[in-house]
Formats: sequence, structure tokens, C-alpha cells
Amino acid sequence: MNSNVFDKSPVKTGAGTVGSRLRRLPILQVLLLMPIVFFGLFGSFFYTHDPVAMNPGVSLTPPYLFGGDIGYFLGTDHLGRDVFSKIVAGANASLIAAAAGVFFAGIIGIFLGMVAGYFGGWIDEVIMRVVDIQMSIPVILLTILISAALGGGLVTVTICIALVFWTQYARVIRGETLSVREREFVALARIAGCGPGRMLLKHILPNLVGTCTVVASLQLGRAIIIEASITFLGLGIQPPQTAWGLMMAEGRMYLSTAWWLPTFAGLAIVITVLGANTLGDWLRDRLDPKLRQL
Repeated sequence: MNSNVFDKSPVKTGAGTVGSRLRRLPILQVLLLMPIVFFGLFGSFFYTHDPVAMNPGVSLTPPYLFGGDIGYFLGTDHLGRDVFSKIVAGANASLIAAAAGVFFAGIIGIFLGMVAGYFGGWIDEVIMRVVDIQMSIPVILLTILISAALGGGLVTVTICIALVFWTQYARVIRGETLSVREREFVALARIAGCGPGRMLLKHILPNLVGTCTVVASLQLGRAIIIEASITFLGLGIQPPQTAWGLMMAEGRMYLSTAWWLPTFAGLAIVITVLGANTLGDWLRDRLDPKLRQL
């Protein structure tokens, strides 16, 4: 009797294979992050009104679904500015501050992490003790101190993010460098006379790209929260610029009568941070050989 009769294993069809591959793609993450990317890069094309133009005649107009004007479908604020256009403009500020801050934090942290892991000794001790000291200070407190010292503005927010987030890069990259430097190709390159600078850039850094990508994606959501937090407290982006944290700070005074002012800005932050965090988790699962599903 043919044993295949009793074989109950599922047959992989073409549709099933395609469905399996689609489930492995970060579709939800991309959909959640698409608004901030498109609004941040091409925001002026999405404006329905000038985000800083005041029109007192339509101030505190509710969203269209709650009896408002279709021309202001997310409503207006206390100065008659279009809420949707302000959210689009705020995406630009959040994207620039978060992306630039995480980028510069990566440059500092990756460099110091590789130096600490490769050379070891007193260099490693000094760098890691600085990391430990800074990580012992609450992030929001350190950010407030830096922003208060430097003054408000988009550049200040970017500097704050870079100075606060480099430590996580340094700690993670240092551990990865300790592992990579013990591999055979590093020993062979050292025997061939490869200097420390070339060793770090040509042989060690390429093996850290996956880890750096995961750390950056996970920090992007935190950076957006930091930007919104210090802006909400009045130490970040200042008027007449538009930012989500600034919209929430201005709208809290009208929460009982105009709930839409802080609500839509808060939803924009939640959706963006959720997309960034889940994308980071997906990248970690895909780039870590121990977690990757084959």
C-alpha cells in the first residue's frame, strides 16, 4: 500500500507560498509609518490650508463628522488654523528631529562602541563608565537640562536626541565588536598588517550594519516621543513653527470644549511610534540569525 495515502502534511501551493511571504513583510509597519514619511518629505503638497495662517472667523470649528465644515475636516484651533495642515507640518518637524538626532547619535555611539570593543583596556573602561553614568540619569530629565541650557528650536531638539541616545549604540556595538574581533578573518587581517583604522572600517563595521539598523529603528519611536515631550514643556520647537507636541500643549487648554485639538496630534504620535517600534521588532527578528524564521 502506498504510504502517501496516510501522508497528511499540507501541500504548499503557489498561493500559500505567496501568502506566507506576504506575512513576513512589514506591511502593517510600513502603513503606519507612511504618513510621517510622506507628510515629512512632501508636506506642502498635502496642505489644505496654510498651517500658520490665522482665520478667527472659523476658530474652534469641530471636525466635519461632528458638524464642522468639509473644508476643515479635522477642525480648526483657537486661532482658526487648520488642524490637518498643522499635523502635516508637524510631521516634517518630527521626522527631521528624530531622523537627524538618531543619525548623529549613531555616528557618535557606533564609533565609540567600536573603539571600546576593539581596543579594550583603559579605553574601554573610560568609555563604558561614561555610558553607565549617562544611562543612570533619566532620559527626559537629561533632555530637559540640555534643552534648557541650549534654548529651544529644532536644532536644539536634534542635539538633545543625539546626546541622549548615543549611549545605547555604544553599549550594543561594543558587545558586538567584542564578538567580531575574535573571528578568524579579523585575525588574518591583523596578520596581513591591517591597521586599526582600516580594520574597524573595512572588516568590523560591515558586520555591524544589521545591529545598527535595528538599534536605529527602535530609537526612532523614542526620539519622536522625546521631541514631542520637550516641545510640550515649552523647551523644544517654538511658535510660529508647528509640531505635534506644541499642538498638544496649545490644545490642552481647550480640551473640555475642543477635544480635537490635542487628540489628533496625540493620535499622530501614537501611530508613528507604534509603527517605528514594530518595525524595529520586525528588523530584529529578520536580521538576528537566532530569531530568523527560515
